[in-house]
Amino acid sequence: MSVPFESTKVHVTRLDQVVCVALRGELDFEDAEDVQAAWSAADGAGLPTTAVDLSQVVFADSMLLNALLDARRRHDATGRAFVLLGPLNASVSRLLEVTGTLEHFTVQNALPGKIS
Repeated sequence: MSVPFESTKVHVTRLDQVVCVALRGELDFEDAEDVQAAWSAADGAGLPTTAVDLSQVVFADSMLLNALLDARRRHDATGRAFVLLGPLNASVSRLLEVTGTLEHFTVQNALPGKIS
């Protein structure tokens, strides 16, 4: 089963039992449709883990924060893992810290099951 989706700032692929969602650049309200398409691809695949690579995101606003929180809730409800991959840009880290949401995510610097 493949889960391809690609836009200028969003790329979704599959690696073994992991859906990899790579986001890049500046993400805001204008990118909401592409981010939602990525979540639809990940949810549709039904794989045990979704890893969201945020290492190339230089700016994110509440659109991405809400999208990440919603995706994490859906994954929790279905028993699937949801992991954020970094290292996180300072602006993304600040967004998660200031909003008090960083503690709601697992953040690591490599794909699940890989050495960091």
